[in-house]
Amino acid sequence: MRNFISYDESLEILNNINFKANTKEKLFLMNSIGRVLAIDIIADHNSPEFITSGMDGYAIKFEDQDNKNIKIIDQNPAGSIVKSKVESNVCIKTFTGSLMPEGSDTLIPIENVEVKDEDIIIVKKVPFAFATRSVGENYKKNEILIKKGTIIGFAEIGVLASLNITQIPVFCMPTVSIASTGSEILDLGEVQTNDAQIRSSNHLTIEALAKKAGANTLQMGIVKDDIASITNLLETALDKSDIVVTTGGVSVGDYDFVQDVIKEKLNAKVLFHGVTIKPGMHILVATVNNKLIIALPGFAYSSTVCAILYLLPMIYKYEGANKKLPIVKARINQDFNLKMKKTIFTACNVKYEENEYKIDFDGKKTGTSAILTNMLESPALLIQKDNSGDIKSGDLVDILLLNELK
Repeated sequence: MRNFISYDESLEILNNINFKANTKEKLFLMNSIGRVLAIDIIADHNSPEFITSGMDGYAIKFEDQDNKNIKIIDQNPAGSIVKSKVESNVCIKTFTGSLMPEGSDTLIPIENVEVKDEDIIIVKKVPFAFATRSVGENYKKNEILIKKGTIIGFAEIGVLASLNITQIPVFCMPTVSIASTGSEILDLGEVQTNDAQIRSSNHLTIEALAKKAGANTLQMGIVKDDIASITNLLETALDKSDIVVTTGGVSVGDYDFVQDVIKEKLNAKVLFHGVTIKPGMHILVATVNNKLIIALPGFAYSSTVCAILYLLPMIYKYEGANKKLPIVKARINQDFNLKMKKTIFTACNVKYEENEYKIDFDGKKTGTSAILTNMLESPALLIQKDNSGDIKSGDLVDILLLNELK
């Protein structure tokens, strides 16, 4: 009899294994969005390098604000260097982003002055150094601006561009091979020849999840239920990928050969086989030569939920990303009893209103773990831990937002 472990124990096991990218690749700047930075980004200059204007106005000496009139002697457009100097009782019209002229220390905004002929009259004073950007205000030379392991987003792109960085090293994404096993299942386009055959969606659903997470994918298709075929599948997939995901063949039936091949033919290290979760209690996770095998149940809802719970976090782990599954608090609209001592994931509808998430179960079907249609529209998974007890209407509960998966 197999020893089942808890959901939390299974997560702890996976958190503790060493599973990360050993290689990097250089990408052009705009192709790096969403990828994980493989080095620290250090400023090679001050920004700005010189004192600059933060507004349109007039560059003056601070003490001249008490003078009745200040003479305009020049203009200072952005991108040019004015040769005139600011001395007592003179000013230079200066624009946003321009270098502050030599001799000036304060900028009077346009709206704070009246212009009369070639002079300005200050109608509202400003503090010393007003509207000027000091050297290094944005960042200073040798400052670490973006840390290794950061997921590159729009702000990171802007900072990298300001440093004139055109290519950036990022951690490589894992390659994930996916296959469904079962002599009764048909791939897309295959013709049904008897009523016992069913159309497989598992391998494509899981490939879609892996692609959305940024992984490279190898679609291995459908494999029949026999030892030789499954052995060849797994050996080929392990040779070509970092993670191998299968569906079917991990339960206790006479034709559940995936577990036999993993344990006996591949000499894999089984991390766990059997977790007290619903759906997906027969999930098997193993390692072979630093490669990961995730063998999922065959029912569509089970395999999809387990791929979300186990495959996605391992993709995040591999690329060194500080990503987590989107679990939030929500208000439930009905009583929901804990039916068994398992961590249960139940499909529900979610909406955000009155500053909180709310869930209901309108239109959700009950039955086996094959009902993938329960994940359509605005879906979430209600999470009931094995020690959580019964839920009452109006309680705050944990949910996993399926439309927010990364």
